[in-house]
Amino acid sequence: MIVGYMRVSSIDQNLDRQLDGIELDRVYEEKVSGKDRERPQLKECLSFLREGDTLHVHSMDRLSRNLKDLLNIVSELVDKNVSVKFKTENLEFAGKDNPMGYLMLSVFGAVNQFEIANLKIRQKEGIAKAKARGQQFGRRPLKKKKVDEIHNRKESGQSVIDIAVAMNIGTSTVYKYL
Repeated sequence: MIVGYMRVSSIDQNLDRQLDGIELDRVYEEKVSGKDRERPQLKECLSFLREGDTLHVHSMDRLSRNLKDLLNIVSELVDKNVSVKFKTENLEFAGKDNPMGYLMLSVFGAVNQFEIANLKIRQKEGIAKAKARGQQFGRRPLKKKKVDEIHNRKESGQSVIDIAVAMNIGTSTVYKYL
């Protein structure tokens, strides 16, 4: 059986390009982070695969962003006599007699993990600099007029839920300003 596994990190991203043009018997799709193996569709896919099956994945970082997990997943599948094909890197694993392939898997996997670590460092630095410039994160506070309206409505006897509905804001926002 020819199986595909596709993953993107967030709901608003698109899976369409990943295994385009590859004839698949079954496809597992996820829109979650690849930081670890705790992904429902990945677990289902790995338990579904049987000897003689082939797993197609767009690229190594779609299977895992963690080098240890990447190596373990590929090794576990190869041990079950399941072939693993990575489209972007043009690598196939169908047995243990592929030392160059395993070297490339390790190198590319390490580069992916390094890239993610650097991205997180740059993100933290950027946030710290923005905060130092006075930039605020999160929702903007309500204007004084709205806050006064919340207090006036509460003083006139309206419930928090009624205030929230009437002003088209959440009840937690009403509580915050009360």
